Formats: sequence, C-alpha cells, structure tokens
Amino acid sequence: MSRPSMSRLPKLWQDDMIASVSFALAEDIQSGDITAELIPEDQHLTATVISREAAVICGTAWVDEVFRQLDPAVMIDWQVQDGEHVDANATLFKLSGSARSLLTGERSALNFLQLLSAVATKARGYAELVAGTDCHILDTRKTLPGLRTAQKYAVSCGSCQNHRVGLYDAFLIKENHIAACGGIAQAVQQARHNHPDKPVEVEVENLDELQQALQATADIIMLDNFSNADKVKAEAINKASLQPAKLEASGNITDATLREVAETGVDYISIGALTKDVKAIDLSMRIITE
Repeated sequence: MSRPSMSRLPKLWQDDMIASVSFALAEDIQSGDITAELIPEDQHLTATVISREAAVICGTAWVDEVFRQLDPAVMIDWQVQDGEHVDANATLFKLSGSARSLLTGERSALNFLQLLSAVATKARGYAELVAGTDCHILDTRKTLPGLRTAQKYAVSCGSCQNHRVGLYDAFLIKENHIAACGGIAQAVQQARHNHPDKPVEVEVENLDELQQALQATADIIMLDNFSNADKVKAEAINKASLQPAKLEASGNITDATLREVAETGVDYISIGALTKDVKAIDLSMRIITE
C-alpha cells in the first residue's frame, strides 16, 4: 500500500495521525460493523473514490492509515497527491480488497479526506488572493480538538503557513498576559528569561503599544483590529525602528478585504477561518462488484 504523503509529516505529526485514525475507527466500529457482517466474509470488491467538486486534495496518509489499521490486505492506488488541485468528477484513488473492510473503512477514510481537503482548498484560495505581495497567510490555534496537526498540515498543503502549533513552541503575549505581567516590556523580558530560544510575539491594539513592543524587541507584533491606515503607519514606524519586527495583521479580515490588508505591507495575516470555518469537500466512493 502506498503512503504518498507520510514523508512530509514530521515524526510527532505522524504519531498524531496514527492515534487520530485509531480513535476514529474505535468510535465508529466499537464491537463490530454489524451491517458489513451481512456480506459474505470472502467477498472481494473494487471501488473508486471521486471528488464531486473542484478541490485541493489533502489527507492521503490518513486514508492509507485507516485501511492499514483495519485490513493491511486492502490495496490502494492513488491517482493524486497531497497539494494537488483536481476538478469535479476526478478519480482520487482506487482500492480493492475485502468487501467488509472497504465498507467498514469508507466513512472514516472519507471523513479525514473531506475535512483536510476542505482546509487545503480554503488555504489555497487565500494564498491566491495575496499572490504577488510579500505577505503570507498564517493559520491559528482555532482547530478542531484532536486534529490540530492534521489541519495545520492541510494548511501547508494549501500553500499557506503555520503559526505556532500550540502553547509550547512560541510566545503570544496578549492583553491579559500584559496586564498580569505589569506591561509589555516586563512580559517580553520574562519571556526571554524563561525560554530564550522561543520566538516572542506581542499582540498590540494601538500605535503606542506598537512602540512599546518594538522597544521591548519583540520578534513579531500582531496588529489586532488595526484599520488599514494604521497598518500603513505601523509599517512605517517598524521600518524606522532600530530593531524592526515582523508585523502580523489579525481580526475581522475577510476574502473581500484580504488583498487590501496584504498591500499595507504587513508580513503576515492570521486567519482562524482557515481551520475552524470549512465545509467538507463532497467525495463519493463507488463500489464495483467483481
């Protein structure tokens, strides 16, 4: 059985993928697929899976893992790879094996493929909207519980970039952190002391706070709900500073406003909708009895 995307996953993310597939199968099958048991145990089937709409495909390793755990004898022949755009009615993969196994694994496999392809498709759309600028689109931590790394992988397949994965790999100092620490300078100083190897990002709500974050030498400064005029001002202030930071725009950014925000000069735009507001891609498995 091929694993066309496994090598692209970091080791930790591979472990997450295996665990999430195991959980998905367990919650679906429990004590057994009683409907599949209606079919003779020795019956063999072939099938194809098609996309009923245009999409950027993502999740091939999850499909492979579903059938690896369920029945390693199932054979999968992929016609596409992660990150590839397909048109409606395109064949994504063919599979053959035990009829019971194909039918039992169908829903779990397609659930992963539909969701992750939806994220990749949305991400590709956003990436295309800012094409030609120096701005990159970032995801956020607004992911489905238990599918954080899967969705972040899908974002990368859609040509956008990952923000921090969790609370452990980078600082994001927000209003409440600032208040509790006694100010932006104090918060950044403590962050540098606690974890000098971690990037420090500070969320600011106005140009005065931007100045404070620059003076504190933050690595990234998030401009929270800034007007586009103030984003342009922030970019000028940042460029004139002794130690410029990367600037990230966030808050109430839509498809209609995305390009205009990118053209203000910010380095990044973070969008929670990449992972929390997606509609599953319509896929269909067609069984052929041998």
